[in-house]
Amino acid sequence: QVQLVESGGGLAQSGGSLRLSCAASGFTFSRYGMSWVRQAPGKGLEWVSGIYGDGSERYYKDSVKGRFTISRDNAKNTLYLQMNSLKPEDSALYYCARARGRIVVVTDAPLYKDSYEYDYWGQGTQVTVSS
Repeated sequence: QVQLVESGGGLAQSGGSLRLSCAASGFTFSRYGMSWVRQAPGKGLEWVSGIYGDGSERYYKDSVKGRFTISRDNAKNTLYLQMNSLKPEDSALYYCARARGRIVVVTDAPLYKDSYEYDYWGQGTQVTVSS
């Protein structure tokens, strides 16, 4: 019943911008923290950003701070990631993932799709940044 559908990816030039969306359904969206996680070809999953269920707290990977903004519209059951000043190293498949509760717990431990921290994942949207 839980469904997460990402959109908004595509091609961008270095320094450009993209806005990703994640449409959620099948659960009470505002009760769950959400994160964006990305995976470059041949690489593991990399947590990028997270937001509490009520939007009160936001967190970012150091390399995207000041460039990316996570937000959510609980009335629309939608999560967003505004990406500015894109770099080629941002190229990856971007997933939205549902946290286990209202908060997002950020750790340095390796992340996998079956990790405890996130119980549902979307199919991903591809972001490609050219130099």
